[in-house]
Amino acid sequence: MEIRHLHYFMAVCEELHFTKAAEKLGISQPTLSQQIRVLEDELGMPLFDRIGKKIVVTEAGALLFTYATAMLNTLQNVKNAIKDLQEVQGGQISVGIMPSDLDYRITQLVIDFHQKFPKVKLTILASIDIMRQVLENEVDIGIGTNVEPHDRLVIIPLRKEEYVVTVSKEHPWAHREGVTIAELKDLPMVMYPEGFLGREIVEETVKKHGFQLHTILETSSVTSIINLVRANIGATVQPYPLVQQMNDSDLRIIRISDDIPSRSLSIIYRVDRYVSHATTAFIEQIKAYLKEEEFLKNL
Repeated sequence: MEIRHLHYFMAVCEELHFTKAAEKLGISQPTLSQQIRVLEDELGMPLFDRIGKKIVVTEAGALLFTYATAMLNTLQNVKNAIKDLQEVQGGQISVGIMPSDLDYRITQLVIDFHQKFPKVKLTILASIDIMRQVLENEVDIGIGTNVEPHDRLVIIPLRKEEYVVTVSKEHPWAHREGVTIAELKDLPMVMYPEGFLGREIVEETVKKHGFQLHTILETSSVTSIINLVRANIGATVQPYPLVQQMNDSDLRIIRISDDIPSRSLSIIYRVDRYVSHATTAFIEQIKAYLKEEEFLKNL
């Protein structure tokens, strides 16, 4: 069995179509079919059932797919590790992060990291589905929110962040320093749509007090939310460090005094993924950056 046979097999599994798989691989369809037959002959069992123009993966094929995925991941890790030894300060890192944090919080982190490691290519991707991106190898690491334990993930806790009410300086509550959860009951709100994690965290808290948020406008962009709040359309509830980082004199931050909604930030990556020197350095940079942010908040 050769590595190329596994690549051919995986391509057919992904496409479930020999012609499309052959086009993807850049070989002819007869060549691909012949190579799959060689693999089937070696294993002594069919890997695909051919039903007319359609194909389905057999039980043996499903078993091979599981092990082939692990083998090819291991091979890629070996290549990455050797390349890492060659480049030392080089390489590339892809990071998944919530859009709001990307827009308002990590610019300085990226600048500092680039100054320390100018040869590292850093790609930051905004996502609301970070765990999936990490599990499917779309990114090397993710900065996730309220990540549940998973046997395929390494989870490094970073910190817990409280949510605060944010209003315009023209809002009737602009002079207030604190509010209770119960007082949010009839407060006109500008929030993310239902289903967004930032919305669900707050909704879960207020539901325990017998009500839902009174949302008058919804948008998936934190920039839009803040602009609407600044225009005194309504209030919003967002993570304290996020609003603090904006440093906007037109906004007022009001702490919640009881049953404070919060989120937990964690670095996540696959347990079977090779972690390069550059990635390790970036993880340490994230930890240091958030510790400094916490220190400045408490001054």
